[in-house]
Amino acid sequence: MTETTETTTAAAAARTVLISGASVAGPALAYWLRRHGFVPTVVERAETVREGGYAVDFRGEALDVLDRMGLLERIRELDTEMGDAAMVDAEGRQYATLPAVVFAGDLEVLKGDLTKMLYEATRDDVEYVFGDSIATLEEDEHGVRVTFERGAPRRFDLVVGADGLHSRTRALAFGPEQQFVRHLGIYTAVFSLDNYLGLKNTGRLYAAPGRAANIFTARADAEARAAFHFAAEDVEYDRHDLAGQRRLIAERFSEDGWEIPRLLHEMAQATDFFFDANAQVEMDTWSRGRVVLLGDAGYCAGPTSGRGTSQALIGAYVLAGELAASDGDHSTAFAAYEREMRGYVTEHQALGREGAERFFMPAPTQEILDMLAAQAPENTRTTPVLLRDYAAPPQPTPAEGTL
Repeated sequence: MTETTETTTAAAAARTVLISGASVAGPALAYWLRRHGFVPTVVERAETVREGGYAVDFRGEALDVLDRMGLLERIRELDTEMGDAAMVDAEGRQYATLPAVVFAGDLEVLKGDLTKMLYEATRDDVEYVFGDSIATLEEDEHGVRVTFERGAPRRFDLVVGADGLHSRTRALAFGPEQQFVRHLGIYTAVFSLDNYLGLKNTGRLYAAPGRAANIFTARADAEARAAFHFAAEDVEYDRHDLAGQRRLIAERFSEDGWEIPRLLHEMAQATDFFFDANAQVEMDTWSRGRVVLLGDAGYCAGPTSGRGTSQALIGAYVLAGELAASDGDHSTAFAAYEREMRGYVTEHQALGREGAERFFMPAPTQEILDMLAAQAPENTRTTPVLLRDYAAPPQPTPAEGTL
């Protein structure tokens, strides 16, 4: 941030919204806020748009949101087109096939590709500040005074936490993480590597008691993504110590066969290694005063739900629309946003808990896997979110000045 004094322009006092987080929920919200005449600013701790990451999938109304953003066809061009995946044992022998319908959703793309596309769709008329994060929030009747780790203080009308499972915004406005985060008993590491197995739009999955590993192709089979998963209750680790996280994975899988030794070697070299607990965020309310939470920050359903990206996109659409419908009355808008989303989120979190319970199935038979595939359409039926056609006025001229 370059300014040395606090911004207090009339435009900033009227319709400004600070969004913390530039993954999926944040840029999607910024897109819709601009459409409705607000002036969003997105602050992101990372120095640039985050790349890498595993595949994410879209279901139901999330596809409608992408269509209304004019991005659906472009997203479809990036579909992983993942087919069925082979289940293998420690010697690499295939013993069952996991149908793609179980894990790939209606449409699946790499998370890094989605994040990049959302950023490119908004960067021309949304202010992005990379390499910084919120330090403090001080709310009064006129807005929120925000201080940053690096930049000068500013005032905003509203603040949105779209900063994920370990949300700094949530901690500042609602309290410590342990009050709201519920672990699902699974830890996961994800990273990129070459498609050294020569797979074609498919994957390999290895399972042992309390452990699993998989590798899937990506980007027209030119690359691959791999993941390690293990079952455990609360594991103490430093979220910023990547070397320590790699050692933790290596220790858990040190005696496993199949391709595990090679995958551990690739993991040690990966530049986009990511490790975290599978968890949910459970809160009685997603807003407090002029601060509101969006996506995983407020209602993470866990990776085992397969709904995180869909919730982020739909939540962004609804939140921006309700702010527009209430003409910026945040109390009315936040209450309506929660009414629209609560049932949808509750059902997804139940799916996440169910998925975690059966995640480490001991060498499932083909009969069991076929049964899961047969149930997939039923599992994707969730409490619908009726996507209102919030009228969007002409976009305003971008606010002058930068952070």
